[in-house]
Amino acid sequence: MSITDDAELSLWKYSDSLGALPDEYDGLPDDERKERTEAALEELDDVVVLGHNYQRHSVTRHADHLGDSLQLSRLAAEADASNVVFCGVTFMAETADIVTDEDQRVVMPSMEASCPMAGMAENIQVDGAWNELTSVVDGEDVTPVTYVNSYASLKAFTAAKGGTCCTSSNASDAFEWALEQGEKIFFTPDKHLAHNTLHELGYGDDDFVIWDPWEENLGGNTPDEIRDATFILWEGFCQVHERFGIEDVRETREQHPDVNVIVHPECRREVVEAADYDGSTSTIIETVENAPEGSKWAIGTEIHLTKRLARENPDKEVFGLCADGCSDCNAMRQIDPDFLLYVLEEMVDGNVVNRIDVDEDDKKLAGKALDTMLNEL
Repeated sequence: MSITDDAELSLWKYSDSLGALPDEYDGLPDDERKERTEAALEELDDVVVLGHNYQRHSVTRHADHLGDSLQLSRLAAEADASNVVFCGVTFMAETADIVTDEDQRVVMPSMEASCPMAGMAENIQVDGAWNELTSVVDGEDVTPVTYVNSYASLKAFTAAKGGTCCTSSNASDAFEWALEQGEKIFFTPDKHLAHNTLHELGYGDDDFVIWDPWEENLGGNTPDEIRDATFILWEGFCQVHERFGIEDVRETREQHPDVNVIVHPECRREVVEAADYDGSTSTIIETVENAPEGSKWAIGTEIHLTKRLARENPDKEVFGLCADGCSDCNAMRQIDPDFLLYVLEEMVDGNVVNRIDVDEDDKKLAGKALDTMLNEL
């Protein structure tokens, strides 16, 4: 069955509650839910299901593709499907909506899957900070760089000010590009990724300041501190990756002397320094997959990716750098398999619910920031 252009559209079916789910979908037995999900997908011939690497197995087992946020957005744009079901958090689905064609629709199983880090840099706060910042230094000397883990409105702001987006894989390239445009970088929203990146490029802790949007007067800095800094880093972080501490690395090495520790660059600087390797999600996957048989790996990232790597690499010992609860992303967990079944069965009935629809002006500007990243870095 295809979802036609005149199908009923709804940005959200229940206006009084973002978390609403029809009672008949709540708490279904896993075997029934799996069978009904497979049946819905069998009936639908114009849908692609994308699963982020941090999703639990009960969701990703139904995905056509797995990957990180930008990789999945590219796959959405390339997909020969009018309907993209994006099993990730809101900013990821927004990016997919930006890069897909006008005749493609992006749907999220649950609209409550909103990344806390992206929410730490709301556009109204960043715009106000920019006005403060440029009262002290010339705006022509400052280039904004925003992590793709951000809302479309922030990507649009970044493009409007002559900046670019970056991923955890190309952050150093983005920094080098930005420093060719001006003398300073204003980075949002993840301070840890930026901190690790500037060290990678040979800069030190004397070269940056943290801009806390909740502090009055230049984010808690003096005018001279702002003028002297090469990097102004927004006070934002990933709540999962920030939970990893240096004590986790130490305890893991004590218990497993032969372990390899690999962490994501969203972790704190001291954790990255103490690890054997660091890199993006795709780097972590490739490193473990290509590791020698019998090797042992402690991974500092979201637990469901770690569990998947353990399942897919039985010839190695793979486990989390801290306990499961420490590294479970609550935002990703909002993509419940019951919600996935719900949106798919609604499509079978000719309805598209939970659609992501980015404002057209934001879409154009945010697309420009993404294009700069893809074509100039």
